[in-house]
Amino acid sequence: MSSFLEINGVYAEKMKRALRLRYEPVAVKLIGEGEDYPACCETPDEQMSHCQAMFRAKDGACLCMPVDRHNCHVGSSALNMKAAPEKVVNGEYHAALGIHESPAAAARMISERVLPRACVGEVVCPLSKADFEPDVVVLIDIAERIYWLSAMATAAEGGRVSYSTSPFQCTCEDLVSMPMVTGKPNISLGCYGCRRKTDMKAEELGCGIPYSEIPAYVERLERFEAGIMVKSKRD
Repeated sequence: MSSFLEINGVYAEKMKRALRLRYEPVAVKLIGEGEDYPACCETPDEQMSHCQAMFRAKDGACLCMPVDRHNCHVGSSALNMKAAPEKVVNGEYHAALGIHESPAAAARMISERVLPRACVGEVVCPLSKADFEPDVVVLIDIAERIYWLSAMATAAEGGRVSYSTSPFQCTCEDLVSMPMVTGKPNISLGCYGCRRKTDMKAEELGCGIPYSEIPAYVERLERFEAGIMVKSKRD
């Protein structure tokens, strides 16, 4: 039987080739109490936010991120590592940033989170280097690349696809928690936090795909690559 490292390497290569991805697909796994961290990842000396770790991973870093390495309480609480601070829960923190017109409006955003299973940390690394079964695979790229997610998601049964996002919590809530809880892919336009803290470019957005969907999506991508993608206008 092939190892996760071998399988994930094949998935990553096929996704990068077919979608013409500019970065590595990122594997994300939440670590539960008493669970070992995968051997392929190392704990950084410095603290960082979940989104900063994610963007390092798309460029090749393999990171173990226990809760004490997280310096963003919004992200760590969105991933259910710890309780959200009171100022986040009551909306005071986000309202002060100037997007929401009241703490009540900001508090509603937080109250409508979907929390994944409780965890004490996470690992983020390129899918090609993941020697474990991820929870979610995240792609960061331009709209034309991310567009194909809708094609993959509707190929089998048709219909339309709905995505959920907000002006905050892109890589934590939108791209990890939401796909884990719903079992469906999700797209985010980015958020104030990740655009301020990372090298996310103005034209980029992200998508999170439950790992359980990856085998079928890769199979469809191979069919698209030899068919409809040949006819499509692509940069």
